[in-house]
This record gives sequence, C-alpha cells and structure tokens, in this order.
Amino acid sequence: MVAACDGAAKINPGPAGWAWVLADPAGTPLRWEAGPLGRTTNNVAELTALAELLEATDPAVPLEVRMDSQYAMNAVTKWIAGWKRNSWQTASKKPVANRDLVVRIDALLEGRDVVFQHVLAHQVNGDPLNAIADAAASTAATEQAPAGTAHGATGVPRPSPATEDKPRAARSGKTRTRRSTGRGAGPVIKAKFPGRCGHCKSPYEAGEQITKVASGWGHRACREGATP
Repeated sequence: MVAACDGAAKINPGPAGWAWVLADPAGTPLRWEAGPLGRTTNNVAELTALAELLEATDPAVPLEVRMDSQYAMNAVTKWIAGWKRNSWQTASKKPVANRDLVVRIDALLEGRDVVFQHVLAHQVNGDPLNAIADAAASTAATEQAPAGTAHGATGVPRPSPATEDKPRAARSGKTRTRRSTGRGAGPVIKAKFPGRCGHCKSPYEAGEQITKVASGWGHRACREGATP
C-alpha cells in the first residue's frame, strides 16, 4: 500500500491538525482521515499524523509512507538510535522533544515493512497524495473537527490554489513571508532547508517558520527564550 501523512499548525505553535491518505499500489486514494489537535506545534502534528497512519493500517501489509516532514521522518528512522543510547537526550544533553510520540511510532514500526519517502510540500504538479494529506490536515487545524471516509466523506480533499507556495527567492536558502511578530522582533521567514535552532539546538524542518535568535536562526518561541 502507498500512503501520505501530514500535519499542520496555523502559526507554530497554534491550532493544529493531522491527516493521512491511503492508496492502492497504483496511487488511487482509497480512504483518508484527519483530526484536530487543539493548540500545539507543527512537529507534534507531523508525528501524530504518522502515528495515526500506522495505527490505521494492517501491519502485515508492506507500506510506503510519503512525508514532507524531514524532522518526523528522521526522528523515527535516524536520530532515534542515538537518543536511545543517550538515555533520551540530544547531543547537546537536552531532553528529546516529543519523546512520547517518537516512542509510540517506534513501537508501531516494530516488525513492519515500512519504506519512507520524502517529498517536497506544496509543489505544483507535486505528489498528489501529499497534496491531499496537506489539504486535510490544514482543514482539520482550522476547523478543529475530525473528517474522512470513516466520517462519511465520499471524496478526497483538494488543495486550494491560494495555499500554493510562491516562487522561491534565488538569492537565499530561505523563503521570506510577510508575517510580522511585533515591534523590533525582526523578520519571520519560512525555512527552505532543515536546520538546528541557534537557541535550543533542537531541529527545525523545511517550511517551518523561523526567526533570528541569540545565535543565528531558530524557532520563533525561542526568541523569548522558550523551547517549542
């Protein structure tokens, strides 16, 4: 089976939601589900989407999972081994963020044949399953209500043209937004590539809103010295 999952947070942290879509091997959507998460971070939404997908699918059937979140994918495929060795601490000796969700996903992956594929988000003519999951997660975050085939939906969500990314600036590795966070706060931009916060040293993912912190770029919440 082929699937895509995605999470969304309207402002990070903010109203959030998760979604997944499951398709047959030819890529035809069969069923989908989305749910609200109240107020939380984009990373929590991304990890929750993956956990919900794994819980909703047959562990005996090989699964290809398409995701646009490098943070969520790397957390459960690459970084987790080191976190376990370090007693659930990062390389900078800080507690691993979202540990409960990472542990939950790790248990759901045990003994399963799962292949992860990273896809770019919000691309014109991009991955169609990712686009469905993105639209469903965004709606769940906005409306804070569950949806999907189990809730009576007969079609699949369609991305709104208004949510498509504008052409990226060629001069920078990050894409600027027009959002302002207050007088003298400095610019808030959308990261084009994954990176590591200059304040709390935990990772941020491509597409996440970041700003200037004490040392370089990092999470918006870290500008005031808080950990997201």
